[in-house]
Amino acid sequence: MSPLLVLIVAVLATTYAGPIVRFAAAPALAIAFWRLALVLPVAGGLAAWERRGERDAAPTDGPDGSARPSPLPLMVLAGLLLSLHFWSWIASLRYTAVASSVVLVSLKSVFAWAIAALWLHEHPTRAEAWGIALAVSGASLIGVGDARFSVGALGGDGLALLGAATGAGYYVIGRRVRQTVGIWRYATGVYAVAAAVLALLALAAAVPLVGFAGRDWAVFGAMAAGPMLIGHTGMNYALRHFRATTVNVAALGEPVGASVIAWLVPAIHEVPSVTTVVGGVLVLVGIGLALGPRQ
Repeated sequence: MSPLLVLIVAVLATTYAGPIVRFAAAPALAIAFWRLALVLPVAGGLAAWERRGERDAAPTDGPDGSARPSPLPLMVLAGLLLSLHFWSWIASLRYTAVASSVVLVSLKSVFAWAIAALWLHEHPTRAEAWGIALAVSGASLIGVGDARFSVGALGGDGLALLGAATGAGYYVIGRRVRQTVGIWRYATGVYAVAAAVLALLALAAAVPLVGFAGRDWAVFGAMAAGPMLIGHTGMNYALRHFRATTVNVAALGEPVGASVIAWLVPAIHEVPSVTTVVGGVLVLVGIGLALGPRQ
């Protein structure tokens, strides 16, 4: 299957995450936990099937005959970063304006650029660099367009930046590990670690993970099926073929799609501002520039 097509479908699958959360009354930590936990039976079953095929077809040694290093430590780290990304972004919304959070988390692409350059020695082309700049600027305009004249606290802004940095680290690790590990084994390991960490956070904060209404469980299932199983897994699949910075730029299409959905769904019907429309156009142009050059 075309990696570009997978990446496009993955980004589209994430766009309804924000709007659909509006219909849930469950705590944010519970939503984050269940969007991961409900994916694990499917991902785990596919990982077992994938593992059997890899044992039959792929060598376990490196090109020089030595044993390949275990990817497990990096997968655990990726899961930890993913859980911290979810937690810090959710927590930032309690202390700072939504606009500030959106703007700061959109810097994930810039963090990914820096981490990938330092660790993987991957540098974007000039067109990709322009795409990153345009997409981040557009996402920032979308955030400003959603502002409600509130002043964010420094702590909340710091949490949003932590969400950007941890999300970037999660994608860059995926870029490294996915060169040798199948998509379903990688997704199962990372999602399991992230779900376990979120469960511990919920326990520490006395946040319930059960006892919700049927509508909440429907939201959990929809979040798991689309944004997680198709969205995050599809982007992790694409990391074998695209730079982490490129995948992060493509992910900035999420607020554009979310704004369109929030406008079209009658129960929400939030008409986008001119600033949001201009920001969306910039994001799409930036994504086009970033996805144009291939490695």
